[in-house]
Amino acid sequence: MKRLALLVLVLVTLAGCAAIPTNTQPKPIGSKDNKASSTLTAPEPRENIDPFMLVRDFIDATSNPDNNYAAARAFMTEDASRKWDTKNPTIIESGFSTVPTSQAPQDKTQTVLLQGKYVGRLGSDNAFVPQLGDFQRPVKVERNNENQWRISEPPPGIYMPQNLFNTTYRRVTLYFYNPEFTVLVPDPRYVVIPPATSIPTRVTELLIAGPGDAVRDTLVSALGPDTDKFSDTLESDDGALEVNLTNVGKDLTPEKRKQIVAQVVKSLSGVTSSRLRVLVDGQQILPDQRDFRPSDVSATAGEALLALNANLQGMIVADGSVRSLTDGTPVKGPAGTGAYSVVSAAQSLDGSRLAVVSRAGGSMRLRVGELESDLSEVDLNATTLTRPTWLLSSGPKEPATEVWTTANGTQVARVTRSDNGSWTAKGVNITDLLPFGSISELRLSRDGTRAALVIAGKLYIASVVRNNQDVSLRSPRQLQPSTLGASVQSIDWLSQDVLVVSSSLPSWPVTRVYTDGYKMDRYSQSNLTVPVGSVAAAAARQVQVVDPSGLWSASDITDVWRSSGIRVPAGALVFYPG
Repeated sequence: MKRLALLVLVLVTLAGCAAIPTNTQPKPIGSKDNKASSTLTAPEPRENIDPFMLVRDFIDATSNPDNNYAAARAFMTEDASRKWDTKNPTIIESGFSTVPTSQAPQDKTQTVLLQGKYVGRLGSDNAFVPQLGDFQRPVKVERNNENQWRISEPPPGIYMPQNLFNTTYRRVTLYFYNPEFTVLVPDPRYVVIPPATSIPTRVTELLIAGPGDAVRDTLVSALGPDTDKFSDTLESDDGALEVNLTNVGKDLTPEKRKQIVAQVVKSLSGVTSSRLRVLVDGQQILPDQRDFRPSDVSATAGEALLALNANLQGMIVADGSVRSLTDGTPVKGPAGTGAYSVVSAAQSLDGSRLAVVSRAGGSMRLRVGELESDLSEVDLNATTLTRPTWLLSSGPKEPATEVWTTANGTQVARVTRSDNGSWTAKGVNITDLLPFGSISELRLSRDGTRAALVIAGKLYIASVVRNNQDVSLRSPRQLQPSTLGASVQSIDWLSQDVLVVSSSLPSWPVTRVYTDGYKMDRYSQSNLTVPVGSVAAAAARQVQVVDPSGLWSASDITDVWRSSGIRVPAGALVFYPG
């Protein structure tokens, strides 16, 4: 009888264990997750720690987001922990300090000054926002019942040193469409790394939420406004990563389904090497294909529109004429003969058209037309014009019909082609940019959704907002202000979200700057002389620069700059299509 009772007990125990899931997904925890429990125990601060080290250790503990930042809350009083806001961390330089205030410390209370320099912050959309300047935040501490110091009034929000941010957060790239739904455009964000298994779910949630704040009026999503997760984004039994959505929108045409797939696959390809499976309410979204790789969606993503033709090797402006970057010979037509006294120029992405700024007496003129033909003079008289920049065309075999320039440093014009072949200048609203100074350089991204600018020697990025015929540059942000300052000479787009920047700084002659402003890479300084006055960049092309000694090229940031066989004078300009 005892043996029978023991057997029943074992069977009941096993049945109970079988009900416990063995593959539960950890709940995503991020800077915006304030509902997670903070009651789980966290390591107590070191015993008898002084107020200054207490605050330093507290700042370091903010790098652990587990259980709603329980590790950092362990340094606080219960009341302070309840009131602490953990949304949108502020990123500070790693070398911060904690110092006494002018007030004499009390036996039970004290105020510590947290001092340092801002790097930036994460917005409510998890995008990085650059921030410049020094900060000084008072942090009040008091003794608890065990005579240990605890923080009673923490700084507002999370202050996270940059080195800890780099290990706690991961940059992910979401993709949304331009308004015409012809190309996908990157929109970088940052997500908390631990637990890494839930990163795909967090990326899916951000994708559903739509374009970030800076590009909300610029980019559009193929996902309807009511889209939600049908389930978490998890790896299936056969190894594919399943993105399961619901309420994606009505009237799902085959084209719209393909656009959704492309947007999801591109956005998640950066966080997984697995096949992507896109489901709607548990069913595959495209009946004729179940799983996707990034190469499967390149056509819907519009990659062909952005890719440079292999035959378009770039050009140079030197001594008033436009020349080939291949061998330095003048291009055919009046632009190559020197008849226009060319100061700067731009070739359309498809290669068929040319825009040049020419010198005419004491003023500058813009001429636009077919590459090897006479160029039409645009009614845009100005003392200065920035080098032109082309908008992408509407289709793979469609010539570009819009080119931009800046007149007199204060008026941005987009020049469009009418049906009768004439080119007309129209104004762009740059009210948001005017307080920063005079514009000396303007480059449209090759997808047409962003503009990079040099204003008073500083590097800015702005979003292109189109409302029918009204076009504006909005949400301007200065990039890398503490490093580049007012030294920027020339800029170009290496990819949709990376710029190559030349400067007059001997320590930073050429750099690679990401458009959200967080990251910056230095190219080799070997062989270059500042100021580096012109730079040309494009995907899968060598970076070309012109310094006072001539034309140089490099394939990557670690390459030593190689001198070109083409001899160009100081002040020459080099450019790729776009």
